[in-house]
Amino acid sequence: MNKQKFDNKLNRPNLAFQPLYKQVEEHVKQLIIEQRWKPGEALPNEFQLADELGVSQGTVRKALNGLTDSKILTRKQGVGTFVSEHNNQQSLYRFFPLIKDGAAPELPKAVLLSLAIEEVTPEIRSKLGLKSTEKVIHLVRQRVLQEQFCIIESIYLPHKFFKGLETETDLPHTLYHYYQQEFNLTVQDTQDSIKAVLANIEDEKLLGIKPNSALLEVKRITRTIDGKTIEYRVSRCRSDEFHYLVDLG
Repeated sequence: MNKQKFDNKLNRPNLAFQPLYKQVEEHVKQLIIEQRWKPGEALPNEFQLADELGVSQGTVRKALNGLTDSKILTRKQGVGTFVSEHNNQQSLYRFFPLIKDGAAPELPKAVLLSLAIEEVTPEIRSKLGLKSTEKVIHLVRQRVLQEQFCIIESIYLPHKFFKGLETETDLPHTLYHYYQQEFNLTVQDTQDSIKAVLANIEDEKLLGIKPNSALLEVKRITRTIDGKTIEYRVSRCRSDEFHYLVDLG
């Protein structure tokens, strides 16, 4: 790494009044966004980073701890520090909280029902922070747990971040790893809004449930490590034999 390049970024106006460890934290985050280190790759050790960046080892450790707490990095005892990767196991515990009653958590399969560029409502464009002229990719999927349809998902994606995705015919069951690997978009956080609703005719048909069954509707906004809103997702989840688990530990 070029030390002068680091110094230039360290002295950016938006970083100047932050503590030194926060400046290092923001700089390392920016290098990850720029793919200086890719998902799953190891960072140099603390001594090397401190030397390259011209700061103390303690400052580097504090910065890396902050990035680990925010799930951008993963630290493996005795091995090193790695850029977090949205593999199946991580996606299970961070991003998929619906569980079959009496069963262990597992990642659901997905059945793609439709995928196209569509006109969407002003509300959806607003959720994605898009102008009226910008295109939106809309995909609809059924999710399967324990051989039962459990969720209907409507997922809205800004076309400008996912060009070409609308032509795909075989998407993976877990999309966040796919976003990361194919589009260099690493999910940093999700915000879920949950409310109880009654099943409509489409829900009844696609989930195989009785009329007016109780569902959980989860509206999710997904953002990347550099603050881009990349997904708005509406999931209508069965609640008769499934529950939504949130672990705050």
